[in-house]
Amino acid sequence: MKLAIAGFAHETVTFLPRETGLEAFEREARRGPAVIEGLRGTNTDGGGFVAACGRAGVEPVGLVYATTAPSGPVSEAAYERYSGEIVERLAELAGSVDGLLLHLHGAMATTERQDPETDLVRDLRAAVGPDFPIALSMDLHGNLAPELLDHATVVCGYHESPHVDMARTGERAADLLIRAMRGEASPVCAVAKPGLVLPSIFTATTLSPLADLMARARAAESRPGILDTTIFTGFAYADVAPIGFAAVVVADGDRAAAAGVAAELADAAAGLRHELYKRDLLLPVDEAVARARAVARTAAGPVVLLEHADRMNDSTYCLRALLDQGVARVAVPCLWDPAAVAAALEAGVGARVTLEVGGRSSDRAGGPVGITGTVRFAGPGRYRATGRFRRGALIDLGDAAVIETEGVTLILTSNSVTAVDEDPFLRFGMRASDFDIIVLRSKTHFRAAYEPLAAEILIVETPDWGPADLGTLPYRNVPPGVFPITASEKKVSDTFFSSSGLRRDGVRRR
Repeated sequence: MKLAIAGFAHETVTFLPRETGLEAFEREARRGPAVIEGLRGTNTDGGGFVAACGRAGVEPVGLVYATTAPSGPVSEAAYERYSGEIVERLAELAGSVDGLLLHLHGAMATTERQDPETDLVRDLRAAVGPDFPIALSMDLHGNLAPELLDHATVVCGYHESPHVDMARTGERAADLLIRAMRGEASPVCAVAKPGLVLPSIFTATTLSPLADLMARARAAESRPGILDTTIFTGFAYADVAPIGFAAVVVADGDRAAAAGVAAELADAAAGLRHELYKRDLLLPVDEAVARARAVARTAAGPVVLLEHADRMNDSTYCLRALLDQGVARVAVPCLWDPAAVAAALEAGVGARVTLEVGGRSSDRAGGPVGITGTVRFAGPGRYRATGRFRRGALIDLGDAAVIETEGVTLILTSNSVTAVDEDPFLRFGMRASDFDIIVLRSKTHFRAAYEPLAAEILIVETPDWGPADLGTLPYRNVPPGVFPITASEKKVSDTFFSSSGLRRDGVRRR
């Protein structure tokens, strides 16, 4: 038995002004045998595909595997290139491979398509016929259209955020497809959507009540005939029609049973819609910085300031506040600014440089901050990840620069890469414990590394393109009835800002 392996994944922030083109995907794209070797042993969906094939004695055949970091809408040229490659290559091999294992994110959007992943799977189905086995392994933050399930044999999504189970999800999808192909199961899928979407900051599956909802989904898998369950929390920063939660259930030949469990899970999510918005976790910038300074005086580990609304790894709100207040022993890893990196490389290690850094991706990123500091490193920043989330993956910061300025250590990058573990520090001869305060730009993935490391985690609400208050975003394509964006009841954002004392610009009311 042979299974083709492919991937085309992107989490698209449709509000960002810059499109994501071919160059971004080609940095990490693999084709043919390089797909299998590049994925083997990694905590990725594809790594799980390869591992499951190895256990089952199935030969994996690489097609194309292209992913890149969250960013603005995917260009049509990039979509056409990779979707076309996957469809054409699979059609060529249809007589010599027995099925397809495909990794999609679930929240890709292009400059012209709201749901390109359903388009891709529909095209695959048309190319290989109605009976060809296709399994999808997808991100928990996917916005799934029900039609997607019409064209797939198996659909599985991550159970955890941070996504420490990406490889396990790939294995789940592959195992189910292999069982189906061997006649050991007859998977059928059902989906129910409760009309709800969560800001990414509220999708940490270790926090209740989402943790309780996930436990309920796991318990449902013990029912007779239920093979797999996934609760997709949706991706709030894609202005698309299929936005929001989806409960997907795979049953053994009993579509009615799958639909019944999916409806139960969707109803449970709808009933928790207010509790899932954990408003009390959010702080405005000045209050968060003041608390971080106070905690850091006696803390045994660093305090994390989480600038969660940043979507391009270049927001400067916390950096500016920390510099203005003269706070020392601060680290800002993976601040994206190719121009500043180029200037540091030109100046060289040991040079004093005056730069404008960060805040360039959009008018909501905070604007560049002026610094003068010493270049401690300037050169390529590539390494293999060691953290639980990205284990084994090749991380390419592009050219990078480490600059020390006024008690703040900046790790500047020319590729947009989110700092979610200690690896950026280790790469440049540092440890997280060297600092009192660390500024991160993540939503949930940082928790896998930093919950054990940090003395305290302070979540900062800023007016960037990934806020907790979805009422600040200019949605146009979301259908009626999606809480809190278009639901008829009082919006969660209104409740949040009236009860917390925050204005919409993230400043505390006096």
